[in-house]
Amino acid sequence: MTIMKNSGMIFITGGARSGKSFFAEKLAFKAGADRVYLATMQALDEEMKERIARHRAVRKEKKWRTVEEPLDLLNVLKRENKKKRVILIDCLTLWITNMMLKAYSEKEILSAAEALAGFAGRAEAQVIVVSNEVGMGIVPDNVLGRNFRDTQGRVNQIFAAQAKKVYFMVAGLPLKVKK
Repeated sequence: MTIMKNSGMIFITGGARSGKSFFAEKLAFKAGADRVYLATMQALDEEMKERIARHRAVRKEKKWRTVEEPLDLLNVLKRENKKKRVILIDCLTLWITNMMLKAYSEKEILSAAEALAGFAGRAEAQVIVVSNEVGMGIVPDNVLGRNFRDTQGRVNQIFAAQAKKVYFMVAGLPLKVKK
């Protein structure tokens, strides 16, 4: 397999269980052997602890080097940014959740997203970013839910604007929406 030569950030969005992460991993494997998995999930309850343990085991088996970071993705990306490397960020949705749980304002979240997307778009490494599309369902019945949906939508727009390629996943099928 050949390494992509600074071909720009790839942004992958879609609904829950649409195949985003699986597709992102396939792209990363095609891109090269030096792969970093930047995981944003935190173990906030027992089910999440079990889920994280399963993900760790699978990534270890598939020879990923995993960096777990719930908040400071930009500094990790800067530190890991090297030619002939693929960095998969999975996922922005949990990153936003982590920031909201720490009482970051929407302005702070959008500022962090601008900085991260800007750096990812010009990184030496091939950066693949996964995020959920949450704005296609019903309007949430509470303020927190509506604020989350709105912030997630704005963050997704920031990343899509900086990405060279954007895919929307539906039932495991990637639809290329930006070439």
